[in-house]
Amino acid sequence: MDELICVDVLDQPVGKATKEICHKEGLLHRAFSVFLYRDGKLLLQQRARNKYHSGGLWTNACCSHPRYGEALDDAVRRRLNEEVGAVCPCKEIGQFIYYHQFEQNLYEYEYDHVFLGEYEGKVSPDPKEIMDVAWVDVDELSKSLVTSPHLYTVWFLTAAPMVIRELS
Repeated sequence: MDELICVDVLDQPVGKATKEICHKEGLLHRAFSVFLYRDGKLLLQQRARNKYHSGGLWTNACCSHPRYGEALDDAVRRRLNEEVGAVCPCKEIGQFIYYHQFEQNLYEYEYDHVFLGEYEGKVSPDPKEIMDVAWVDVDELSKSLVTSPHLYTVWFLTAAPMVIRELS
């Protein structure tokens, strides 16, 4: 089982724990959200229904956690390739902390690093992770975030406006 990096509110490592323990006990840990864009559109994925939370909701191209001892940039490259079959340079555009309780003993408490990359290639979504993908016009997405926030993951509602602002 992969061990994640537990952090403080300044993203300084304070220990490690399994993904299961981090999410069961609500431990603050390092995470990342990757957005891919091309021609005024962002790649969104619809999370597989069988995910342990947020199944069926739309979110950014890839989101995950670096493993304990793994550099953040290396984790971004690894998971982007594993989840959507994409390889491209990505730059970090910001960070934020979010906390959400999905149910008893299921929390997301993450220090999320937001990455953005331009990608022109084809995508090959991992069906264990993703049930659908779509390239969505940035202006349409901006409107949908206001009118239909229930369609999106909790972290996406904070991360997407950061990306939209960066692309403006």
